[in-house]
Amino acid sequence: MLDILLTASVSFIITFLAIPVILQVAEQKHLYDIPDERKVHTRLVAPLGGVGIFSGFLLASLLSVQGYLNPEFQYFFAAAIVIFFLGLKDDLMILSATKKFIGQIIAASILIHLGGIRLDSMHGLFGFDHVSEGFGLALSYLTIVVVINSFNLIDGVDGLAASLGVLTMLVFGIYFLAVNQQAYALMSFAMAGSLGAFMIFNHHPAKIFMGDSGSLMIGLVNAILVIKFINIAGTPEAAAVPLESSVAIGFAILIVPLLDTLRVFSVRIINGRSPFTPDRNHVHHLLLDNGLSHPAVAFTCVGINIGFILLAYWGQSLGPNYLLLIMLILSFSGLGLLYYRKSRRNKMVIAKTITGTTELKTATKVVTLTKESQAAADN
Repeated sequence: MLDILLTASVSFIITFLAIPVILQVAEQKHLYDIPDERKVHTRLVAPLGGVGIFSGFLLASLLSVQGYLNPEFQYFFAAAIVIFFLGLKDDLMILSATKKFIGQIIAASILIHLGGIRLDSMHGLFGFDHVSEGFGLALSYLTIVVVINSFNLIDGVDGLAASLGVLTMLVFGIYFLAVNQQAYALMSFAMAGSLGAFMIFNHHPAKIFMGDSGSLMIGLVNAILVIKFINIAGTPEAAAVPLESSVAIGFAILIVPLLDTLRVFSVRIINGRSPFTPDRNHVHHLLLDNGLSHPAVAFTCVGINIGFILLAYWGQSLGPNYLLLIMLILSFSGLGLLYYRKSRRNKMVIAKTITGTTELKTATKVVTLTKESQAAADN
């Protein structure tokens, strides 16, 4: 336990001390995230918080994790370096979706083929246990890439990605500590400490954003931890604290960023667009459109995530299929309610002013109609 506290403290202190320096450099070099019609911020903000997060996480992990006892961690850190510089270059120069995807595949291949982070079993999901090597590799690549991108895509509101990251790191860290996986627990708490320090500067209105270098990094660490969690918790003979329905519980731990990413990717593909095309269809955009503030959005998403984790834990005896079905029904019911409330708030109303001019009113703006538009509206 002392090692855990020291690791979290070291990562917190390093990140806390690094971010003011990063802010000063960003101001001197004019390194800012430029607002546009898709983004929710309206002022210049430095997107380099990931540098501080990565510094605290990596140094604390290297100091605490014993490499000779955990040789796979050298490959974890190698993949982390690839993802960090991939995200940093995108923060500074903007990479194409293809180049980002290739970089993520490279990091995933390091984890799978050298680090041994792979899914070789479905653990009862859809009635399958062990799967073929080819299917297992494809499933592992898909899981890692989707989880990496999930935190990148959910990072659209001040404090949201960092808050969700702290939650997932604490849950994974506590479990790995309970099952005597000290190294994985240390890595979890190292990231939690860095994110805790970052949140001091990222609460609304944010002084700094984590950028892709931070959000992709959180996703990578979560990908490592969730696959390790599923493999350990789903193997009763290997786990000190076995859990039924480990796949469904792992999904519940990441449900807000993961389900939002899968939903948005699916909608974009159905509409004939690239899954990496940016839009305003994320869950945090829906919550903002329903009138919630940045802190309220972050608090709501974290609260919902905690609720699903508790549901999955207490309902694990239902089995992974029924448990996953219940979570999906609840999730899409909530999303449907958000869409309904959004449409009601943005409902257009034709009204006439005292002067006789006709106006088109919405929840956000009033547009004066031309004579041609007025005639069309009257019809």
